[in-house]
Amino acid sequence: MLSMIGLAGGLGLLIWLTMRGMNLLIAAPLCALFLAVLSGIPLFPQLAGEGVPSLVGNYMTGFSGFVSSWFLMFLLGSIFGKVMEDSGAADAVSKWVVTRLGMKQAVLAVVAACAILTYGGVSLFVVAFSVYPLALSLFKQANLPRRFIPAALGFGSITFTMTSAGSPEIQNWIPIEYLKTTPLAGWEVSLIVAVFMMIFGYWWLKRMVAKAVANGEKFEDREGDPVFTERDLPNPILSVIPLLVVLVISFVYHDSLKQSALIIALLGGVIATWALNYKYIKNVWESASVATLGSLIAIANTAAVVGFGAVAKESAAFTAAVDAFTSLPGNPLIGAAIAVSVVAGMTGSASGGQVIALPLLAPGYLDAGVNPEALHRVVALASGALDALPHNGYVVTTIRGICGETHKAAYGPLAMLTAVVPTIGLIIAVVLFSFGLGL
Repeated sequence: MLSMIGLAGGLGLLIWLTMRGMNLLIAAPLCALFLAVLSGIPLFPQLAGEGVPSLVGNYMTGFSGFVSSWFLMFLLGSIFGKVMEDSGAADAVSKWVVTRLGMKQAVLAVVAACAILTYGGVSLFVVAFSVYPLALSLFKQANLPRRFIPAALGFGSITFTMTSAGSPEIQNWIPIEYLKTTPLAGWEVSLIVAVFMMIFGYWWLKRMVAKAVANGEKFEDREGDPVFTERDLPNPILSVIPLLVVLVISFVYHDSLKQSALIIALLGGVIATWALNYKYIKNVWESASVATLGSLIAIANTAAVVGFGAVAKESAAFTAAVDAFTSLPGNPLIGAAIAVSVVAGMTGSASGGQVIALPLLAPGYLDAGVNPEALHRVVALASGALDALPHNGYVVTTIRGICGETHKAAYGPLAMLTAVVPTIGLIIAVVLFSFGLGL
C-alpha cells in the first residue's frame, strides 16, 4: 500500500512541481526520493545488499544508461538542426511552405513546417527552436493568441510524424533493438492512423483557436520577443536535400546497424547541409558548440525522468502494475498499449518509456506469438500518447524555454493535441491490427 502511495504520489508530485516551474533535474530526483522512501528502497548502494536496488544507484544507472545509448543521436540531431537553422535551410523550407499556403493559413503553415522538418530527421527540440520565430511572426500578422503556438509546434512535431512508420525520430527506432523489426513496421496501419491524427488534430486546433478569437483573445506583443528579420536564404529545393539524405541513409543501413544507422544518417545530413549551404553559415564551430549545449539540455531533461522511472520500476507497486497490464485477458496488443502508455506517462518521456517498458514486455509477447511489426507500431504510438504530461521534457522546454508561456495558459491545448489525439490514434491502430490489417 505504501509503495502504491509512493508511486502515485511521486508521479503526482513530479507533475505538480513541473507545473509550478521547477527544473526537471531537481524535481525528478526529489520525487524519486519520495517514491524510494515510501517503497522501502535503500537510498545508497552502500546501504543495500549485493544486487539490491537503491535510489542513487538505480537513478544514476537509468540516467547514465539513457545518455550512453542516445547521446550521439541527440548530439548529431541537434547539430543537424542547428546548421539547418543557421544556414537558413530550415527557414527556406518553412517560408516555402508558408508561401504556398498563404497567410490566412498561418496555423497550418506552422504545423506543416514542423512536420516536414521532423519527418526529415531534425530533432524535435531543434524543430521547435527553428520554427518558433516564424510561428511568432505568422501569429502576430494573423492576430492569433500566442498561447496556441506551443500546441501548433507540438502537433506538427510529436503526433503524426514522430511515431509514424519511416520516421527517423528515435521513438520509431528504439523498438527495433528489442523486436528485430524495421522503421517501416506496420506501415499500412501507421499511414491510416497518421492521416486520421493529421486531419482530426488540425480540425481541433483550428476550432480551439477560432473559439479563443471569438472570445476576444488576440496576439499580445511582449518585451524580448525575437525579431524575425529578412535575410538571404538558400534555395528551398536544395534545402530539402539534407532531409532526404537523412531518410535515405537511415533506410539503407537500418538492417545492418539498427538504431546506429541514425548516427550515420544524421552525420550525412550535417555534411550535406554544410556542403550545399556553406556560404550562408557564418561560423561553423560556433554553430556546433551552441547545438552541443542544446543537445545536453534536451537529453538531460529526458534522462532525468528516465532516472525517476528507473527507480519507480524497482518498487513493488510498479511491478504489480506491469504484471497486471501484461496479463490482461484478451488481445495482447491492448495490454502492450496500456503498459507502454502508462510507463511513458510515469516517466514523462516517449523514448524513456520505451527503454524501460520494452525489456520487460518484448520477450513475453514475442514468445506468445504476437506479430513483432504490429507490436512495434503499437508500442511506438503508445509511447507518444500519455508521455505528453506536464513534466515531459519536450513540453517543458517548448512551453517555457522556447515560447515563454506558462503551463496554465498553454498546456491545455497542447495536451489535447499531443495526448488525447494520439491516444485515439493508438486505439484505432489496435483495432485495425486486431482485424488483421497489415499483418
